[in-house]
Amino acid sequence: MPTVTEPRLHRFNNWVFRLSATDPKSKSLLILIHGWMGDENAMWVLARKLASDRTILAPRGPFVVPEGGYSWREVKPGTWGNASMEDLKPAAEALLAFVDEWSASAGMDVNQFDLMGFSQGAAMTYTLALLYPQRIRKMAALSGFIPEGGDAFLFRHRFAGKPVFVSHGRMDKMIPVKQARKAVAWLEGAHARVTYCESDTGHKVSKECLKEMERFFGKY
Repeated sequence: MPTVTEPRLHRFNNWVFRLSATDPKSKSLLILIHGWMGDENAMWVLARKLASDRTILAPRGPFVVPEGGYSWREVKPGTWGNASMEDLKPAAEALLAFVDEWSASAGMDVNQFDLMGFSQGAAMTYTLALLYPQRIRKMAALSGFIPEGGDAFLFRHRFAGKPVFVSHGRMDKMIPVKQARKAVAWLEGAHARVTYCESDTGHKVSKECLKEMERFFGKY
């Protein structure tokens, strides 16, 4: 299987991002959303085995973290673990506007695209999908959580049949596995097509879940 290699650094409308597009005519876009204190480089290890017939874009979060790296919400000491829809909504709206403006400049039609997010990036993935379900084709939420208030957006008619991959580690001390189990229950209640991988690991994606995710993105 072809691999994703040497994603180039780009700047567009005050956004910094990595981009890999081996096929300039590709109409499939996958957006990688990094976690707390991550950047545009953090997610590529998870995408290296995905088929190269899609454009892959990894943007840098808009908020600087004093200790290093970037965030998808304004930095508020002591509140990281309680991110709400309102906390993440500004970045979600800004990211969607960036994707639309950039794709138009690149001559791409991205009425729908795929998402993969880790940790806080998974919360951003959920936020985007909850606010704009019609724009998301399928998504992967890795070691993350549905933001506070997100359950109010999980209407059956908006999520029925939508492919969602969720993975989490049972030994995750940063985001308890119960958050993932709750997200899966909510998503299944909204009739989403959920693939769930839970493994004996901490705050990371295990090898078995990574393989499951690769199969997930190759299915639909």
